[in-house]
Amino acid sequence: MKKKRMDIKAILQQYWGYSKFRVLQEDIILSVVDGKDTLALLPTGGGKSICFQVPTLAMEGLCLVVSPLIALMKDQVENLLRRNIAAAAIHTGLHPREVDMILNRCKEGKIKFLYVSPERLKNTLFKNSLSEINICLLAVDEAHCVSQWGYDFRPPYLEIAEIRQELPPSVPVLALTATATPDVVIDIQKKLAFKEERVFKKSFIRDNLTYFVLNEENKLNKLLHIAQRTPGTGIVYVRNRKKTQEIAHLLANNKHSADFYHAGLSMADRNRKQNNWTSGKTRIIVATNAFGMGIDKPDVRFVVHLDLPDTLEAYFQEAGRGGRDEKRSYAILLYENADILNLQKNFEISYPPLSFIVDVYQALVNYFRIPMGYGEGLSYEFDNSDFANTYKFNPLTTYHALKFIEQTGLITFTDPYSNSSKIHINTTREDLYKFQVEHAAYDPMIKLLLRSYSGLFSNFTRINENDLAKRIHKDVDFVVEILKKLQQFEILIYEQQTEKPRIIFLENRIETKHLVISDEIYNTRKEKAKEKTDAVIQYVTNQTKCRSSQLVAYFGETESIRCGKCDICLKRNKIELSALEFDNILDVIKPLLQKNETSVEELVNYARYPEEKIVKVVRWLLDNDKIIQTPEKKLHWHSK
Repeated sequence: MKKKRMDIKAILQQYWGYSKFRVLQEDIILSVVDGKDTLALLPTGGGKSICFQVPTLAMEGLCLVVSPLIALMKDQVENLLRRNIAAAAIHTGLHPREVDMILNRCKEGKIKFLYVSPERLKNTLFKNSLSEINICLLAVDEAHCVSQWGYDFRPPYLEIAEIRQELPPSVPVLALTATATPDVVIDIQKKLAFKEERVFKKSFIRDNLTYFVLNEENKLNKLLHIAQRTPGTGIVYVRNRKKTQEIAHLLANNKHSADFYHAGLSMADRNRKQNNWTSGKTRIIVATNAFGMGIDKPDVRFVVHLDLPDTLEAYFQEAGRGGRDEKRSYAILLYENADILNLQKNFEISYPPLSFIVDVYQALVNYFRIPMGYGEGLSYEFDNSDFANTYKFNPLTTYHALKFIEQTGLITFTDPYSNSSKIHINTTREDLYKFQVEHAAYDPMIKLLLRSYSGLFSNFTRINENDLAKRIHKDVDFVVEILKKLQQFEILIYEQQTEKPRIIFLENRIETKHLVISDEIYNTRKEKAKEKTDAVIQYVTNQTKCRSSQLVAYFGETESIRCGKCDICLKRNKIELSALEFDNILDVIKPLLQKNETSVEELVNYARYPEEKIVKVVRWLLDNDKIIQTPEKKLHWHSK
């Protein structure tokens, strides 16, 4: 054990330049090295990837990483490659030949980390290849997706337990997530077939992050006030794309360096905006929830939400992007009463009628002209707006119907991502030379490719059509046309850049009469989702309990203490009572106030606390609309 501990520290120093691990990282790593199935709950920014990357480098073999987001996979692979660690990702959009080449490199022991989407686990070719790959660890990122009670359930994750049967019994699974309620923690271990319960949980308390929830009639003025009074970098989250642009312009017009970001932008624009913000050229980024996954900027001083999040899991993750350097930061949620009604309305929209879900599936297979009994594994670029307009559907309702179909396991979405243009010379050097002699018009382009890029015969290699066009003084369309013609000659495989979302059919087309979603399943999921919506509403409207305590209690930490800094605690601090005194008095008088109309004198006699302290608690409860005073000066609990 001591030798393993020294090995992993040396690896951490060699590849990451750190002399010591963060809290719990070393315990998690040693558990994995010992071959134990392990669940790690680390808040956003807690260093989850280190927990499977370090032990893999300490062991012989490859780590198979299951990750739900292609953009996140690509980002992690790039980070590993920059550290001279062999890594690759298999995802939708790769040419079958490239997938074969990656799997062959895995079989030859040339890859240390292989990232795959959960949908890949259903692929027969992939499953058949596992027996020829020396796998030492199965890592499951965003493991809450395994649980149907998680906020982002993905049915293909349920294939992981079956995949485990294809691996040697000694291969452990490491499940990682930043957000999981107690029920989800239990469900993850069950769904992943843990041999024994083994959970490492870092406290969700962020001492340096101060939470505020403010009911504001003019949220935009408050945002400008926050931007003016809070130095440093910030993120502003909103619900829709149009608002990102409007609010970024508002900030810019008030002399704040700001920009906007959403998934509808081109990948080049997104990269540019993200890099400007990361480097400090842009101070404030206004974004939808498309921004943040994989972002590791440590010095974010404030995160403002101008719209209510759908779940506390999502809020905790987004707010947690502030203060990763462990310095004081603020998570501020601004709302008005209409926002609660809008959240409830959005919840209802997200559960369209079962009959409409069936209609959308029928339209989808017709849209792509998929015959009955076919479709498994087919992948298409997908524009939800065009699809909805074609069939006269409401785009938002259609999107939610598609997400429900996804939960049945029939289809899945990929996130929008940029897949750089790539080529692979699909012939021998001798045959290529013969082609150049026989087709002189293509000889200059082939020579340019060979001079510009290495590894064209052995791998798919990224190219840049703009650079090639500049070198031969032609426009980009000319280069693209030549490359496509070379592909027609079967001289090379040309994968042109794309950055659109895709829809993948995981099963063959079925008759709609077989698309049976039981009322029980539908209603159970809807009820669970409503609990999450209600939890958000409870969080923003609760005026008696510390914000930090509310959040961590949602994730199962019931013994937390008051933070002393949030909007609730600051109000309570003004009444000059200790947190313990306030809570003790409240615990005593609340049942009485809920049961009967009671005078202050009766409360004093009943509670046996000094009158001035009881009066201060009562005054705070009145100020915050928790109790009501009758014309007869009696008090009773306000049941809203």
